Amino acid sequence: MGAQIREYRQRIRSVSATKKITRAMELMAASRVIKAQQAVRESTPYARAITRAVSAVATHSSEDHPLIGEKEQVKRAGVVIITSDRGLAGAYSSSVIKESERLIARLTEEEGKEVVPYLLGRKAVGYYKFRHREYAAEWTGNSEKPLFETAREVGERITADFIKDTDEDGSIDEVHIVFTRFVSMVTQEPEVIRLLPLEVVEGTEPPAPEDLLPLYDFEPEPDEVLDALLPKYVNARLFNCMLQAAASELAARQRAMKSATDNAEELIKKYTRLANQARQAEITQEISEIVGGASALAESK
Repeated sequence: MGAQIREYRQRIRSVSATKKITRAMELMAASRVIKAQQAVRESTPYARAITRAVSAVATHSSEDHPLIGEKEQVKRAGVVIITSDRGLAGAYSSSVIKESERLIARLTEEEGKEVVPYLLGRKAVGYYKFRHREYAAEWTGNSEKPLFETAREVGERITADFIKDTDEDGSIDEVHIVFTRFVSMVTQEPEVIRLLPLEVVEGTEPPAPEDLLPLYDFEPEPDEVLDALLPKYVNARLFNCMLQAAASELAARQRAMKSATDNAEELIKKYTRLANQARQAEITQEISEIVGGASALAESK
């Protein structure tokens, strides 16, 4: 009986230590997710504005820029997969990887394209390395707090691969991004967007009655404007996706750690109750032994 009580107390100490860790991680994620939400709110308007600006140039000019025009034959598709560097975030990374697998299956099986993965986050890198799959490049180390330098590096790499000739080694004909869009603290949705070639959004939706249709005058020429705007467009969209993913990761980690803390509290209550029951049984047994011994002595007299 004493061994059973010691076992329960050891489990209580172990679970209590785990609870302290999960509680600390929950508080850290809660404090960081506020800044991540603010970064998303600040970057999203710029990403939308530059997308509309590039679309306006593409709509109101006849320039045949390599980052805008559709290629005649799309043989290879680049897929940028944004996951986390660390675990303990519930199904955050697995949901992104599952969404990327669905996209890859559609591109390869239905459209007959060769897929070239670009991986952001150690979880995606580990997933591909464990399965001995090839990928073009990897970036790790700052999934919770993305840096614009990383977005610029990724953008330069995929842009350089995109503008290569179709038959050249390492070339890609289109680029998709798989990331998790931050909707709220409760909802984060895996999403796929096509980054390149640019999908023109200017004029695709009817303007509101109070909106004024803009008039565009290009200075310098449209081709020079596109050369300056398109790299900024790619970097801004990539950085916004990385910020959305970071906020989603922190929100998912906060929920996962809160659930783990609640489960630890329930386990502590359970083991405390079992330890008390075992202790009560031990006391009852000791009392029974004392009473039995006293009775035996009384009968012997």
